[in-house]
Amino acid sequence: MYLTTYIIDIAALICLIGLLSSSTALNKERKKPLLMGIVLTVIIIVSEAGTILAGSGNLDLRNVNIISNVIGFALTPVIPLVITFIFDRRILKTHRYLLLPTLVNLAAAVLSPLFRIIFYVDAVNEYHRGDFFILFIAVYIINFILLVISTLDVGRKYNYPIMKKLLGISLFTIFGTSIQLIEPRAYTSWHCVTLALFLYFLLLSEFDASFDTLTSLYNRAAFDKAAKDMIRTKPFSVIILDINDFKNVNDTYGHDFGDKVIQHVAAVIRDSFTKPYTCYRFGGDEFSVLSTETDKEKIELHIRKMTDKLKEMRENDILIPSVSYGFSVFHGGDHLDFNKVLKEADDQMYHYKKDHKASFSRESSVSLTLQDI
Repeated sequence: MYLTTYIIDIAALICLIGLLSSSTALNKERKKPLLMGIVLTVIIIVSEAGTILAGSGNLDLRNVNIISNVIGFALTPVIPLVITFIFDRRILKTHRYLLLPTLVNLAAAVLSPLFRIIFYVDAVNEYHRGDFFILFIAVYIINFILLVISTLDVGRKYNYPIMKKLLGISLFTIFGTSIQLIEPRAYTSWHCVTLALFLYFLLLSEFDASFDTLTSLYNRAAFDKAAKDMIRTKPFSVIILDINDFKNVNDTYGHDFGDKVIQHVAAVIRDSFTKPYTCYRFGGDEFSVLSTETDKEKIELHIRKMTDKLKEMRENDILIPSVSYGFSVFHGGDHLDFNKVLKEADDQMYHYKKDHKASFSRESSVSLTLQDI
């Protein structure tokens, strides 16, 4: 019975690999860790099926039983670690010590057949939990906690709206796998993990479809949806941003260089406007930011942070452009006309651009002269 359900799980995961490879919605950088998680899950399911088959009392299969258990216990805590890379690919580069629990568990799993650390298989080919089985549980929980903390941290920084759903999937997986930890014969863990991977795929596909592929900011469709979802009486602010002399950059250096400029500016905008700000690429060289912040001084502080960063970057690369901006604040209470609020921010931005056009032109002219030299 269990082997049949494992076959169904593996077949489902193979189908998921096909969906993943053909998906155009999912960010390619998210595909790699998700694919790795799927492959690891298939390997672990096969190893668990191996323990069931090999542990049926046949002494000739005792070594197969041991090897299958080693693979399962060694790789299981790696899955939440791999899924962490979906949102934070740099975490282990900057915090390599986080790998230590996983490496300790790996060593313990490999040595368990000799020292009964996590498990052991006795002389009659029966599986038993080892003297330090709690080590495996602790490492598994630590890696899941790391997954949850990393997900929430990235969500907080960039104001991603799906973090609660991802947290729900993580808690569902923890609950499902905990059943088998309490009752080893339940065999529920990998059914839950298989379902969780499908849920991750569906949720992330919908999520990534909301992003601009060039800048990784939210796209215009996401902005329009956010605008429709605005609560009529709730205060908010909208900021409009536009790259100065961008047509000149495109005409002079080509569209590939123009794309790089947009990416650089978008990165500065994203880093300058963290929660409670949400950043969008409105279209072309124009960006927008929505926020629940209504304090003009705080909004201007973030804008100044952005302009200071761009100015600092121009000191090292004179082709980094300046940005015009305008913002509008809706204080709530009155009937909301979102288009009116948006137009007010847009008009302020164009007024700023007009007032500073001469200085922008001089800066652009100097840039071209120095580049030609």
